[in-house]
Amino acid sequence: MAQPNNGLITETNSQYYSGVQMFQADGTQYTYPTTFDTDLVFYNYSPTDETYGKNNFKLFISSSGLPGSFTEYITSYTVSNNIITLPVQLALGTFVAVQLKNEFGGNYGDLDAYGDVVEKNYGSYAYISVKELVDNFLIAYVGTEKLIPSVKTGDIIFHTKRALQEFSYDTLPSIRSQELTIPDNLSVPLPQDYVNYVNVSWIDSQGVKHVIYPTSLTGNPYTKPIQDKQGVAIQDNFAENLKGTSQIEDKWKSNQLKQLNEITSEATGLLVADGYYYGLYGTDYWGQRFGLQPQTSQYNGWFTINHRDGKMSFSSDLLDKLILFEYISDGLGYDEDMKVPKLAEEAVYAYVSHAILASRVNQPEYVVQRLRREKSAKLRNAKIRLSNIKSNEIVQVMRGKSKWIKT
Repeated sequence: MAQPNNGLITETNSQYYSGVQMFQADGTQYTYPTTFDTDLVFYNYSPTDETYGKNNFKLFISSSGLPGSFTEYITSYTVSNNIITLPVQLALGTFVAVQLKNEFGGNYGDLDAYGDVVEKNYGSYAYISVKELVDNFLIAYVGTEKLIPSVKTGDIIFHTKRALQEFSYDTLPSIRSQELTIPDNLSVPLPQDYVNYVNVSWIDSQGVKHVIYPTSLTGNPYTKPIQDKQGVAIQDNFAENLKGTSQIEDKWKSNQLKQLNEITSEATGLLVADGYYYGLYGTDYWGQRFGLQPQTSQYNGWFTINHRDGKMSFSSDLLDKLILFEYISDGLGYDEDMKVPKLAEEAVYAYVSHAILASRVNQPEYVVQRLRREKSAKLRNAKIRLSNIKSNEIVQVMRGKSKWIKT
């Protein structure tokens, strides 16, 4: 008797590497069930419809299955629960190719591979989705003679999302990044899912990162009320303070950091020499490095966070620079982000168990405390696992300890 397949990998190599699932019509079927790890997103079958571009796949057919023979199927069809339903029965032996789109668009139906690969699908086995976490928790932790006799699915979903959000701040690899160019106004909007920044770097012609640091040299006022000669804020007809533009931000934007490349006695700007900012307003001079301020002793420029406008502002010497902006998201901004590394799966279950029982009345305190300790221990284990420390990489760095330093 054949044993059932209980493996967790359901995609074929073609599905994973090329984003293609192939069918061959039997002459009687109307439906084609796909088994991608990625759910099909379907809005419209017609390329002339404005919502067609939101589909995350394309459908191709061929009578021979040979490269170059596939044409896109744009006749009316529907999609439900990842099952594609055609309005007609295709001829016996017809090849049907479902091609997932990749992140950058591309030439789907390519002569060799029927389309571009699906980058977002790569590495997916390392993660578990929120839906799977909720389903697994219901099976393992909820029921008669189990830790939690009964609980609403909505409560589990809420606490699972809270776990994902909390873990994203300091445990999960939830760092996202953007490649940006500094425009003339020296400001770029913060991303939609921005929570906090990790690193900001400008990229040189060789693609090497140079870290940009936040600065305390200036600031971004949250409001700028217009004042009368006595310094009192002026109101409009609705008794609200009139607001003007920020002079502080205007002065920072118009500074001459990019032009000050030599020591100068001018009472404006920063003094620059040998690729380092030496100080402000002539307080440090050539050869006088004693008492140098570390926060200004670098040549990479500065940035500030403008919370009023939701922007990141940069110093003028970074104009037109290519930057890499790395930031933390809470893991809930987009559907594809709502997944947890399998190395932290147990920590999520422990978090949810404690959160559910700790929020109920008349629960034995020793049970709540035990779950709290278990939650902390499993979270600590998850941090260690996800820290991804490799002994050979440490050894490589430590080899430099035996270098002779010449003075």
